[in-house]
Amino acid sequence: MSRFLRPGVRAYLINSQLRMSSDHQMGELGKGAGKGGGGGGSIREAGGAMGKKQAAEEEMYFRRREQEQLAALKQHHQDEIEHHKKEIERMQREIDRHKGKIRMLKHDD
Repeated sequence: MSRFLRPGVRAYLINSQLRMSSDHQMGELGKGAGKGGGGGGSIREAGGAMGKKQAAEEEMYFRRREQEQLAALKQHHQDEIEHHKKEIERMQREIDRHKGKIRMLKHDD
C-alpha cells in the first residue's frame, strides 16, 4: 500500500509508526537518559532545565512536522478527488458521444 503513496506521505507514515513505538522507552522528557540507554546528546543526558527545554523544543518540532505532513496528506487526497472528478466528467462526455453515435445509427435505419 505504501508504495503507491508519494515519498513525503510514505515518510510520514513510517516516521509516525517509529515515534509511536519508541515513546514508551523515553521516560520523562528532559530528565536525563531514557530507559533505552541512549540519552540523545550531552544536554539531554545532563537533565535539568536545559534538558527539559531541549525536549520541549524537539516535541514542538515533531508536532509541527506532523501537522505539515498531515496537511500534505490531506492535500494529496484532495488532489486525488479532483482528478477523479475530472475523469468522471471525461468519461461522461465519452458516454454521451457514444450514445449520440447510437442514435445516429438508429436514425439511419
